Amino acid sequence: MKLASHWIRIGRWRVHARIALDQVPRGTLPVVLVHGIGVSSSYLIPTAEQLARWYPVLVPDLPGFGESDKPEESLSLHDLADILWAFVRQMDFERTAVIGNSFGCQIITDLIVRHAEVVERAVFLAPTIDPAARTWQQQIGRLFLDAVREPVSLFPLVVHDYSRCGFRRLRATFEEALGDVVESKLPNVAAPTLVVHGSRDPIVPRRWAREAADLLPCGWLSQIPGAAHAANYSHPREVASIVREFLETPWAATPHRSTSAA
Repeated sequence: MKLASHWIRIGRWRVHARIALDQVPRGTLPVVLVHGIGVSSSYLIPTAEQLARWYPVLVPDLPGFGESDKPEESLSLHDLADILWAFVRQMDFERTAVIGNSFGCQIITDLIVRHAEVVERAVFLAPTIDPAARTWQQQIGRLFLDAVREPVSLFPLVVHDYSRCGFRRLRATFEEALGDVVESKLPNVAAPTLVVHGSRDPIVPRRWAREAADLLPCGWLSQIPGAAHAANYSHPREVASIVREFLETPWAATPHRSTSAA
């Protein structure tokens, strides 16, 4: 299913989003995908197109990234979460499922903690920051290790997005991620939440993925064999299959079950 570009005004900024709303029955839970540091909606398209077969799908470029307006000052984590909340409200959705990759997980965590009313389910795909690696040196080292495990076709997208974002904004957002003690927020995430990580992801090791799921009041853990940090790009069918199973599972099901995608 193809996504179309739309422009939505949120406060002072024009926000670009890739959207597919018309292919599924009305009343189906909409799914919002949120990108990581410096990148945009472009690397989320493979998974978004898979999910659009069953759900209304929206993939915004948050202000400062992708094709959206670039505020002069870099936005804080709280700012980005508030804009995501306003985006959902602007689209006139009462409840959504939200999926974040990497720093996008920190954004949706902040969203749920402060605006729980708009989120019915959440998916943390490779959630950062691992508390055992909360320094620039550790994260850069893990990022380089991840780079050799990702598809070569991902790099032009990332380089293009980084160039549009700019070094100053990229650095400021990275500092926001490092300064966010996300593990202190996870116990306050009210929505049923699925943690997904790739078996070859050096940025989010199995230990931290398990810890994150355990900290959630209603958390599940799933692994994608062979995937690195950007499983949404490299393994979209597996991600979509796991997400669909989770979204269709009754919320009262026993949490913390562990699954793997073949």
